[in-house]
Amino acid sequence: MSNWQWFHRLGSPRWFYYKTEGWVPWLAAVSGILLVLGTVWGLAFAPPDYQQGNSYRIIYLHVPAAFLALIGYYVMAVAGAVGMIWRMKMAFVVMKSAAPIGAALTFLSLVTGAIWGKPTWGTWWEWDARITSMLILLFLYLGIMALQAAFQSRDAADKASALLALIGTVNIPIIYKSVDWWHTLHQPATLKLTSAPTIHSSMLYPLLTMILAFYIFYALVLILYTRAEILRREGRTQWVIDLVKEEAKKP
Repeated sequence: MSNWQWFHRLGSPRWFYYKTEGWVPWLAAVSGILLVLGTVWGLAFAPPDYQQGNSYRIIYLHVPAAFLALIGYYVMAVAGAVGMIWRMKMAFVVMKSAAPIGAALTFLSLVTGAIWGKPTWGTWWEWDARITSMLILLFLYLGIMALQAAFQSRDAADKASALLALIGTVNIPIIYKSVDWWHTLHQPATLKLTSAPTIHSSMLYPLLTMILAFYIFYALVLILYTRAEILRREGRTQWVIDLVKEEAKKP
């Protein structure tokens, strides 16, 4: 199958729903194992930091959540762009499904950052460039969710949400580069593609495990949200009616 054929098949709600059915248990198992492994490794076996002591361990939740909050916004924005350009309804389904997941991850990032900030900076909140731009990201996610609920027309809601998602992408590089562009309390990035990590391997490996776990968990939750949204949108189609009948027959 060519990439173009795969792309068009992926645009079919029915094909996506049935194709991903077998992925769910595998993604759930792998993400669950990695989450348990990374959590136990990071909280119980990684050594304390020589300056921050044990308070640094919040990074095993904070960093993966922040990573996925940013990546998830791009997923949402790209899906919105695909929906507007190729008028692919599955893309709009993915865009809508990605919004609440991204909002939850952004909220988790802000909360864990506040928990880390209290013993480190002496305050729960600071109008720091990185923190403020992350708060704007949360508002963008919530704004897209609000737009989806505000319009009676699904088509109008999808287009308005996609437009806001695309406009909001300017905030992502600001978040990433804020610690470099402005004087900020937030420490520079621990992991960079252009340089070696600034964290010891005994702390790095459990962090990488948690990041991988979050990526797989994100894929799992996005697929589940998307499958649920497909059933909502396609509820009157014959294939969904037949699916419901088949499920009803099962013991």
